[in-house]
Amino acid sequence: MAEGSEARKEITMKRVVLMINCILLATGATGGPLVIRLYFIHGGSRVWISSFLQAAGFPIILIPLFISYIIRRRSIVDSSKLKIITMKLPLFVASAILGILTGLDNYLYSYGVARLPVSTSTLIVASQLAFTAIFGFFMVKQKFTPYSVNAIVLLTLAAGILALNTKGDRPAGESSKTYMMGFALTIIAAILYGFILPLVELVYKKTKQPITYSLVLEIQVVMCFFASLFCIVGMFINNDLKVISTEGRHFGLGEATYYVILVVSAMVWQINFLGAIGVIFCASSLLSGIVIALMVPVTEVLAIVFYKETFKAEKGVSVVLSIWGFVSYFYGEFKQAREFERNHTIGNELSQKISSVDP
Repeated sequence: MAEGSEARKEITMKRVVLMINCILLATGATGGPLVIRLYFIHGGSRVWISSFLQAAGFPIILIPLFISYIIRRRSIVDSSKLKIITMKLPLFVASAILGILTGLDNYLYSYGVARLPVSTSTLIVASQLAFTAIFGFFMVKQKFTPYSVNAIVLLTLAAGILALNTKGDRPAGESSKTYMMGFALTIIAAILYGFILPLVELVYKKTKQPITYSLVLEIQVVMCFFASLFCIVGMFINNDLKVISTEGRHFGLGEATYYVILVVSAMVWQINFLGAIGVIFCASSLLSGIVIALMVPVTEVLAIVFYKETFKAEKGVSVVLSIWGFVSYFYGEFKQAREFERNHTIGNELSQKISSVDP
């Protein structure tokens, strides 16, 4: 009975942590594109700076890491053997490679957001779900249920409906060549991000040390550090560091607001990243992709509210399909969890009957 109670507590705690990370991911996936678009709408033009901001907020992760260290130190008798950093070299190398790939993906994404309207660039976020499902199937043997397949189809269809709204949406003054380049790079970004999510899950499974949430935070710090480093190199090559002050002075909303947007952007994207790897840790890369895809029509609606974009019928249908797909996935997870608990209870009852019969 005690073991069953402990198991239920562990499952409940994991669900709470999963829900918190889903909220973090939803917040970042919605706020990130809006803030970055605000930067470009009002005079920002540096793609490498925007890419850098998507990973540069990682120092704030040091706060929960320090708190985790204090908790671990108080919970053991011999604190002298406790290490501040638990990550081993093979995991560090894997995290560094993931970070460089993330930096490249950040650049591709920022280039697309700079050249395309929100209704088009959000396809980056939505279409990655199909690629996440495909790569997840081959890389981590992702298991599919009728409910998860239904969710993937509905959310991908929602993204496709949004694509119907992109015809003739090329911004004024932008050449056809630049527009097509932005569109092509957004597709590549979607494919790469769909590859990165299951790759993170694969690293979790293949590492030879126990994966704790504290270690997950360490992985995020290393990934974001190398992603930032990748973008800093690009900023130096493009001379972006020399023009930040000039861009700030000529920013449409004022110089002070310019720097506020840069800071807020870094924080929001870090929340997004923290939520993504947290969801992968608690559940799977597929669920992470589903939460991101769900937020695409929400971002569309918020763009209508804040940026006065038009709300057409396609966007309304997309919102309904996304909610339907999200509910479908979680209904399937709920049924699976109930089935697991029922089988676990039956197993315990059988064990008790057998033990009572034995002399």
